[in-house]
Amino acid sequence: MNNVEKTTPFHPPGPRANDYAGRVGEADGRARMESMEGNFLGLADVDGPGDVAILPVPYELTTSYGEGTVDGPQACIAASSQVELYDPLLPEDLPAGFRLHTAPAWDGEGDSLAEQLANVEAYLSDYLDGSCFPIVLGGEHGLLPAEMRALRAHPDIGGDLGRLTLVQIDAHADLRDEMNGERASHACAARRALDEGVGGIIQIGVRAVSREEALFLAEDGRVECFPARDLLSTCSGERDWNLLQARLSDIVGPVWLTLDIDGLDGRLVPNTGTPVPGGLHYWQAVELIEALFANPACQVLGTDVVEIVPGKEGPLTEFTAAMLATKVIAAHLANLLEQKEQSEVET
Repeated sequence: MNNVEKTTPFHPPGPRANDYAGRVGEADGRARMESMEGNFLGLADVDGPGDVAILPVPYELTTSYGEGTVDGPQACIAASSQVELYDPLLPEDLPAGFRLHTAPAWDGEGDSLAEQLANVEAYLSDYLDGSCFPIVLGGEHGLLPAEMRALRAHPDIGGDLGRLTLVQIDAHADLRDEMNGERASHACAARRALDEGVGGIIQIGVRAVSREEALFLAEDGRVECFPARDLLSTCSGERDWNLLQARLSDIVGPVWLTLDIDGLDGRLVPNTGTPVPGGLHYWQAVELIEALFANPACQVLGTDVVEIVPGKEGPLTEFTAAMLATKVIAAHLANLLEQKEQSEVET
């Protein structure tokens, strides 16, 4: 018998886990025993916005290819009941002593596209005001401008979206001025966010652009693009990936993460509205989320996970979306725990 040290393929829990010996696993059992159908991760709900609010927005009016995003939020919530509650960033299983609230879904009211977007804004305004950490589940990406308008009330924005950096994981640039005559199309979401006053956009994983969008990217300094082709290049991919990680580490100020799941490779999200080959791997998306939340100079105000379409032949698309949303929750709560510990040390 040799003396080779036993290894594990999993990263061990963080240093705080030693303070909670024996509690990992117990929390999972307690939480799931109290679970309620229709709540994210199958966890018991809380009254009010909670520390984290899951906001289902089944908005779908301008899809241009595959349809079904209207059913995406509910499918994602259903799939989330099968996601593990353990994350190595946290000393306890989710919810790790915090409160998660799954809000009632947006009601879809409105007789026109403009009215529906106004109602989306009104629905989100109760949660994007800094009272909690919001995670919006969509629904098509066309809801992004409504999110930006609602976000103006956040105290870190103070009415000035010029302070905000939008980090966009997406297969598409979404920078068209119009699509089929509609300026509120999901294909124009990032362009309209800029029109709302967003200070800058960092796009990641883009690989399907029009000539109009390519010219816009070349000429408008508010948008930085890290195309999938560069990040996944067999020759220079590592260099470009490191450049992207460094850029995320350089962000200062408020951030909104908008995660169109078609930014991932189509094999991972085969049922999203417009799947595109050659996208990010799952673990790359995880690394990006963790890098963003690890930057102490930026404040991630919230996230959306959009273009979720339930699969007819299997739940991979909605399950992938649920796992990414869960990673965002864990990264945010890990930051809250660190801030709490620092506050206790200072006092």
